[in-house]
Amino acid sequence: TPTCELFTKTNKKDKRKRIVRAVIVRTRKAVRREDGSYIRFDSNAAVIVDVKGEPRGTRIFGAVARELRAKGFMKIVSLAPEVV
Repeated sequence: TPTCELFTKTNKKDKRKRIVRAVIVRTRKAVRREDGSYIRFDSNAAVIVDVKGEPRGTRIFGAVARELRAKGFMKIVSLAPEVV
């Protein structure tokens, strides 16, 4: 699980530039799947998770890749509106 720096839209002082754990769910760079096909998204996105790998939020906007299911992030997959 990579760590990243948190930037908020509202720029709240207490949450700005905090180092958090996150799972990358969408990338603009094409990712090769086991069957030989490639998948890429229009934007990069990540979900902030706790130490156990559970998402800290209760909503996910946009599609996520089905590779997350194989990596054990079932809670993220179940919250996502679409799995590609």
